[in-house]
Amino acid sequence: MEPQLGPEVAALRPGWPALLLLLVSALSCSFSSLASPPPSLVPQVRTSYNFGRTFLGLDKCNACIGTSICKKFFKEEIRFDNWLASHLEPPPEYLPSYPANYSDDSKSWRPVEIFRLVSKYQDEISDRRICASASAPKTCSIERVLRKTGRFQKWLQAKRLTPGLVQGLPSPLLRCPSQRLLDRVVRRYAEVADAGSIFMDHFTDRDKLRLLYTLAVNTHPILLQIFPGAEGWPLPKYLGSCGRVLVSTSTRPLQEFYGAAADQAADLAYQLLGVLESLRSNDLNYFFYFTHVDAGMFGIFNNGHLFIRDASALGVIDKQEGSQAASRAGENKDIFSCLVSGCQAQLPSCDSIPEKQSLVLVCRQLLPRLLQGRFPSPVQEEINSALAQCGDDVRPDPEVLRAASRLKDILRPLRTCDPRFAYRYPDCKYNDKF
Repeated sequence: MEPQLGPEVAALRPGWPALLLLLVSALSCSFSSLASPPPSLVPQVRTSYNFGRTFLGLDKCNACIGTSICKKFFKEEIRFDNWLASHLEPPPEYLPSYPANYSDDSKSWRPVEIFRLVSKYQDEISDRRICASASAPKTCSIERVLRKTGRFQKWLQAKRLTPGLVQGLPSPLLRCPSQRLLDRVVRRYAEVADAGSIFMDHFTDRDKLRLLYTLAVNTHPILLQIFPGAEGWPLPKYLGSCGRVLVSTSTRPLQEFYGAAADQAADLAYQLLGVLESLRSNDLNYFFYFTHVDAGMFGIFNNGHLFIRDASALGVIDKQEGSQAASRAGENKDIFSCLVSGCQAQLPSCDSIPEKQSLVLVCRQLLPRLLQGRFPSPVQEEINSALAQCGDDVRPDPEVLRAASRLKDILRPLRTCDPRFAYRYPDCKYNDKF
């Protein structure tokens, strides 16, 4: 049985052949540029690769993220970067993300990134797990199986998203859920037409399944929606989703800057420590922590501003309300608990997350690659000493926090004020705050 795509996609089905042509018509542009040549100047490549619905994961809906940006693909207002045209083949499905270009008027273009929730390989494993959970063939209707689960039946009856409905899901975002946090998820969920209410009365069955699936597989798109960069959170803008991919504003991953000039390295390290500080202490009284880090989780915009590029390993603890989750989460495990982790994920209790956790991870694994061997003596020795203390997980929280603060003080005068750092230039010429 073919899954129901919903009226907004069904109405566009006649355009699928066009999609297969349009997705391989690439824009010959620079990924680092905010503008691209007009389409009239770009040679149009016409071929017939059959990867549209499958590549996007749209054939899996409603076990998907959503369909809010599908029209952009159909109208050729999202185009893969120019390397696609030179290869004359679909992008490799094993990649976790793809550079692309986005337009609102088909005239001016800006770089974006297309992300998968998980790898294509992991998608296939998850889908097989869903079928196996119902003793069904490998090519079963995964939507039908998920709809019949006890958890989803509870979701169908629910008027409000409560901690009990997400209990046992493996994401660190949902490890310690408060009602305030879950209300924020529903109120700001961008894949429904009428967001704004904490109640799910306006959610269709399809909307509920898409939200549950996203929460179970990877909460990165949810975090982008509920803590938007426009409100000062260090996250890129969520532009929408189509099938099992999402589109967000583009950043260059941190590892591309490991060979940067010393002043730029100091600036990025300073920003990264500032991001962790804002996650630890903010006006909404949420404590954010990373379960693990790597350089691909952080990215830099064209203006030099550093953001969290991948929020999938980001947990949230509500310091205002605390967690309302039941203590025995293991009793609520089901197929939604096992789509990615295989039911093996063992997250720590909410009370055992130290305030220093993210700092220790970043000071130990990321900052040394940026800062070591880059500065003259005795500044380098001071940096090395602060890094060692900041990355020492044996030290108590206050000592690690003090070491991070001392490192920021060392880095501040090493940053220069020039147009390369457009996010704070020219303000830095007149205000020491920048």
